[in-house]
Amino acid sequence: MKYLCIASISGFSGKSLVTLGLGLILKEKGYRVGYIKPFGKTPQKYEKRLIDADAEFMRKALDIQDPPEVVSPFVVTFEAQQSLLEGISSDKLKNIKKAVASIKDKDIVLVGGGANLYEGSAFGINTLKMIDHLKASTLIVDSWKGDSSIDSILGAKQLLKGKLAGVVINKIPLSADDYVKRSVRSFLERSGIPVFASLHRDILLDSITVRQLNDILNGKVMCCEDKLDEFIENFSIGAMDVDSAMKYFKRTPNKAVITGAHRSDIQLAALETSTKCVILTGGLYANDVITGKAKASGIPIISVSDDTYSTVEKIESSIGKIRIREQKKILRTKEIVEKEFDLKRLLDTLKLKKHQA
Repeated sequence: MKYLCIASISGFSGKSLVTLGLGLILKEKGYRVGYIKPFGKTPQKYEKRLIDADAEFMRKALDIQDPPEVVSPFVVTFEAQQSLLEGISSDKLKNIKKAVASIKDKDIVLVGGGANLYEGSAFGINTLKMIDHLKASTLIVDSWKGDSSIDSILGAKQLLKGKLAGVVINKIPLSADDYVKRSVRSFLERSGIPVFASLHRDILLDSITVRQLNDILNGKVMCCEDKLDEFIENFSIGAMDVDSAMKYFKRTPNKAVITGAHRSDIQLAALETSTKCVILTGGLYANDVITGKAKASGIPIISVSDDTYSTVEKIESSIGKIRIREQKKILRTKEIVEKEFDLKRLLDTLKLKKHQA
């Protein structure tokens, strides 16, 4: 049984994308796949215990038969953090080792790493420690942040001391795509770091549903509740004159428009173009003409209590943290990994063979 830890250097790099895509493809090819996330940060109630919500999603998406408490042996809670700070000792590693030992009859176990290699250090269970304990090979997923990413990847190689199987460079903007694929990949390969994939930003995977946006903003839906699962790909702030706004709106598809309730001219312009929802700030509602037009066009109007600046700030702080939960995103994830990831090279690196029944 092989262990592959999918880790990152910084948060929201796309580990879930790569993990899910690899897991689905390996299962499709006949490999017996397991999954465990030793350190969880998103508590979710399951019967009488807490598990990690992201781990539970992965368990279900990959159809993992191990119970939730095995896939998610430890999740940080406020109480756990307080006990730690108060000096109340608890051997979290013991529970994780027990969970790992119970995973049987797998060809490969995908191990979900923390937001970075050190997360979980206070509890004695960071990603580096898990890699050592499992003798796991490691796949680093790093979102492209310019040339500083090269330093981060080289630094990770030094830290992992021979346990680095390779890297995936993710979320590459189109403007840097050629540079990364031609120059950066070649340099890393010459430095002894296999690059299994370099993935540009994907509009669908970066998108958010109207429902998710409404939850983030704690808004009130004024109409078209049946359209809340539509995907938003772009955002526009309606603070300009209407002629300029119309030109911009026509060039921006599948957008959410954020504007004040008094700007009925902007709202009408938004409703006449490719818009997924209109966000009215300041806690006010649209007039009857706007509401009627929105209903006829099937475009939800959402009223939020915050001002425009605070609304935009909330959205910006949430973008990149949206999880891959919708079926369309799951299918897109598999499609991307299947097309772009050098799976044969990874299997050769891991010396992974299918179980012979």
